[in-house]
Amino acid sequence: MKKETMIYKLSEAIKKTTDIDAELFKSMGVKRGLRNEDHSGVLVGLTRVGDVVGYERKPEGGLIAVPGKLIYRGIDVEDLSKGVQKENRFGFEETAYLLLSGSLPDKEEIATFNELLYDAIALSQDETMNILFLRGSDIMNILARQVLVMHAFDPAADDNSRENLVKQSINLIAKFPTIVAYSYLVMRHHQQMRSLHIRHPKEGLSLAENFLYMLKGPNGYTELDAKVLDLSLILHAEHGGGNNSTFSVRVTSSTGTDTYSAIAAAIGSLKGPLHGGANIKVRDMFDHLKGAIKNWKDEVEIKDYLMKILNKEAYNRKGLIYGIGHAVYTISDPRADLLKELSRELAKEKNLVAEFDFLELLEKLSVEAFMEFKGNAVNKRVCANVDFYSGFVYEMIGLPTEVYTPLFAMSRIAGWCAHRIEELNFEAKRIIRPAYKNVRPRQEFIPLKDRK
Repeated sequence: MKKETMIYKLSEAIKKTTDIDAELFKSMGVKRGLRNEDHSGVLVGLTRVGDVVGYERKPEGGLIAVPGKLIYRGIDVEDLSKGVQKENRFGFEETAYLLLSGSLPDKEEIATFNELLYDAIALSQDETMNILFLRGSDIMNILARQVLVMHAFDPAADDNSRENLVKQSINLIAKFPTIVAYSYLVMRHHQQMRSLHIRHPKEGLSLAENFLYMLKGPNGYTELDAKVLDLSLILHAEHGGGNNSTFSVRVTSSTGTDTYSAIAAAIGSLKGPLHGGANIKVRDMFDHLKGAIKNWKDEVEIKDYLMKILNKEAYNRKGLIYGIGHAVYTISDPRADLLKELSRELAKEKNLVAEFDFLELLEKLSVEAFMEFKGNAVNKRVCANVDFYSGFVYEMIGLPTEVYTPLFAMSRIAGWCAHRIEELNFEAKRIIRPAYKNVRPRQEFIPLKDRK
């Protein structure tokens, strides 16, 4: 038998081996995707890190939609982000401190924490050389490989004591901006034959500023660019223990594995287009709509075209309006609301107010079109999620699409580390091992000479 024939034969066999009647899931009480019938998540753990609120349970049963709330260690992220903005400073660092420690830092604590971050932000010569030799066009893949290599440079890589977990967390939070910036520059050098400029981190800059500085140079960004990026980092830093990448951290950490293996697993999860890559799809869709719709203010024309998208008659014909809907948020995604508010100021600075107004109108009409299209088939309200605006924000800042999802990881590393620390320090910790029911009938072993 030819090798190509064997590959085809095995691929065809997958049709039978993966054929499980959907009704079996319901009859056996299987929670597909760890979701209940009302689309809420199956409760599999407890946490003190964060909370995602999009609905409340009625006493008589069922869910009721409520305005979205995102809570970090008991603090509303809206209060956190607006408090930082009111004081005209950067806030991702104290967000990371809050997630790791459970409380907001005072002036002395945040100053010392910032010193620890700056001490760790630069890569060693060996770490830098490793990135220079990593090949590939996907920064998330390069990031995961670099994180795994960090195990080799850590003399206490497998030490899961509380103190060492804190040291490793600070090291990862600090180094992610550097790794992402360097990875993109090296990838661009290898793939596009561009000049390679490796800039060392600059003391006194926030992590958001240092990322832009290392990626774009000292004159490549404005103060507002950095402030909006900082807000995005705050808003993406944590999203409860049930999101796929954080749950990946908790599952792998429950085995007692090392920090770098657990974080690499989370990066692999976040890389998936159903999790971390949605903002790229929103940006692509937005670029398409800017050309397909003649009058950006004509609600009838816009609504008609959105209905064509939902009917698989336009755009990529998949029937999806990207950036609309969320697994938990129903009436509103607080991250989208907060990012939209500051991105309006950024649009003014970049002379892109018309594009911003068009995107804002698209948000309103997309929700209307989706609800009309689904009718009684949908049992909850939908809203725009944070991805609806984040791609446009990154485009205004002048960031390449290759770093959009890595930026998500650069922020979420703070939440991942907080959840890993919590998972490893439960008094009654237990390896996470759910059950799968085998529904394949038994078959007899047949000697090789008798097989046909």
